[in-house]
Amino acid sequence: MPRIPYRDDRDPAIAELVAAIRARRGGKLLNLDRMLLHSPPFARGWNALLRAVRRELELSPRIRELAICAVARLNRAEYEWQQHAPAFLAAGGRRDQLDALEDVDAACSDALFDEAERAALALTVEMTRTVAVGAETFARARALFPERELVELVGTIATYNMVSRFLVALDVTQEGE
Repeated sequence: MPRIPYRDDRDPAIAELVAAIRARRGGKLLNLDRMLLHSPPFARGWNALLRAVRRELELSPRIRELAICAVARLNRAEYEWQQHAPAFLAAGGRRDQLDALEDVDAACSDALFDEAERAALALTVEMTRTVAVGAETFARARALFPERELVELVGTIATYNMVSRFLVALDVTQEGE
């Protein structure tokens, strides 16, 4: 059970906001959205940010979803993992790579991942665990990603750390639970 009951998405006072979220999600509304609806301004901003992260970046969708899945594992955010593991596979990630994320630290040097993927994983680990990123880790990522993509990768990692912390703190449950 979530720590706060989900907001009723049939409330006419938030109909426009619910419609905007459904539009971004292809008609669906998730329990995450139902929790966010308790604060319409927050839900609106969240929806805009996540729309940009999921649809408007030049960063490879595979790298984006790899970083998101790594954040989910590092933060023990099962809801986030369930939402993004299929997205990683759909973006060209492999099942063996997904399985390797059970140990994100080991995955940072695993031959299953290419150099850019390993650099993205190392950046994800440092940003998630210690916030500060070491000079060597940053230099490695900077050498592999153009500036825009590196900024987008850092922003994605930061965004999904926010998402996972929200989900875990409020015990947001999978749909149907």
